[in-house]
Amino acid sequence: MSEKKNRQSRPNRFGIGFLSILQIVLLLAIVVFVNYLGSQNYTRADRSRAADYTLSSSSENYLKSDAVTTRTQPVKWIMAFRRSSPFYQRVRALAEEYARVSGGKIELEIIDPIRAPDRTAQFTAAYDLTLVRDLLLIDARPDEDTPIVTETINGTAALNPHITLALAEEMLTYSIDGSGQRRPDSFRAEDLLTARLVEAIEGKPRTFLFLADKSRIDSEGANSPWNNLAATLRYQNIQLTPANLVGLTQIPEEVNGLAIIAPKYDFTEQEIATLEAYWNSPRSALFIMLEPGQCPPKLRTFLRAKGVTPRRDRIISKDANRLITTARGNFTTGIPFLKDLAGQAAVFEGASSSLGVRENADDLALRKISPTPLIRISNEFWGEADFGKNSGENQAGETFDVIRDTAPPVYLAASVTRGAANDDRFAADTSRMVVIANTDFLEPDRQRAENIDFLSSSANWLVHRESLTGLSPRTIGTYKLPLLDAQVSFINRLNLVFAPAAFLLIGGLIFSSRRS
Repeated sequence: MSEKKNRQSRPNRFGIGFLSILQIVLLLAIVVFVNYLGSQNYTRADRSRAADYTLSSSSENYLKSDAVTTRTQPVKWIMAFRRSSPFYQRVRALAEEYARVSGGKIELEIIDPIRAPDRTAQFTAAYDLTLVRDLLLIDARPDEDTPIVTETINGTAALNPHITLALAEEMLTYSIDGSGQRRPDSFRAEDLLTARLVEAIEGKPRTFLFLADKSRIDSEGANSPWNNLAATLRYQNIQLTPANLVGLTQIPEEVNGLAIIAPKYDFTEQEIATLEAYWNSPRSALFIMLEPGQCPPKLRTFLRAKGVTPRRDRIISKDANRLITTARGNFTTGIPFLKDLAGQAAVFEGASSSLGVRENADDLALRKISPTPLIRISNEFWGEADFGKNSGENQAGETFDVIRDTAPPVYLAASVTRGAANDDRFAADTSRMVVIANTDFLEPDRQRAENIDFLSSSANWLVHRESLTGLSPRTIGTYKLPLLDAQVSFINRLNLVFAPAAFLLIGGLIFSSRRS
């Protein structure tokens, strides 16, 4: 009787083993199925504090523009970076984001020259490169039959204009510290990658002629206003080329725009005629930046005829007995190329003057000229006509004079279009102009992110490249963590003594519990 009872209570090992194997197989199948669904349906989230891995609106706008989406041949990105490079992870994350946002129009390949020497040799041979540095190559040739290497005018071999290189060292900017040492300042990989992508697709940079014989902008030093302006435009694939207006009877057709920056010397009648002829031609672009209260007479007459009058005043305000010369206001709403800045605060340090803008004037409408204010200064500011004459620039003696001074609304920047801008059939042939009555914001210690975005969007709008307007990439700076000697000593003891001791204690407790 006892043997029968023991036989009945004996477990069915075969059945239990089969169920265990079946459960494990089903669990593995569920894991594989869930991973497959996750690989096909997922959402990326940038959890970094400053959204360092999220593309800016200007980059996203360009990736979704016709210049990229209508391509029949995808743009090849070949990232040849060593994994040991300090920029590898960040550049790879950005490159993958470009490929994702492009919707398949960018094909990304990542090569580690150390781990894949054979593929690296194929890559360098195909593009006639000597790979001695980390880089990202962008190949935007219209088709595969287009030669990779072309011959320049001088007879030397060069990469096809639709192939560009973004070098790792170009992604890092430097500044000079107080001791005169050159130190890393910021990381601008997205700026560089977007600029190189635009350059590869367009085949060459747009060109602005800078009228050097009329200007007095400071160009000395690495951080001069001229260099900062040229660098900002260069990141938009716009090349600022110095030239003299003297002797030019017409502006060359290959030029995409004229830049008149801080003009000091007046124009002759012949030069104004050349400027008028250029303005009246299709797709002309004028970018004008004025120093406060200083505009040559003939240039002022030229601008006044277009609905924008530079005033000989200074934008100021008063708080109690304190004089405020930093102009504060807002970017105008309803301007397509400023939609990402619409209504946001605009702060321009340094000296600024006001602009008279004849918006919706009947005589201008008959000539199809449309001036529009871009930056309206807050109502507590006015245009002081006698700034510094009676009390000195550092005094607070100025008061608003209803007769001589400029009452609100006060405008600091304006745009002008000539032609049928609202008619899609002729909008591409409109002439465009941007006037800004401040040059001090180009100085390194007065630069603000929103002003650089405004400058970049204005330049792209002038060359009819609306797809690149918007908020530009934010630079990633370096940060210092100041620690006292006692704090450094405590961190060293924590890493070298307390942490190993804690792990040994935990290990001893686990060993003791298992022995018992």
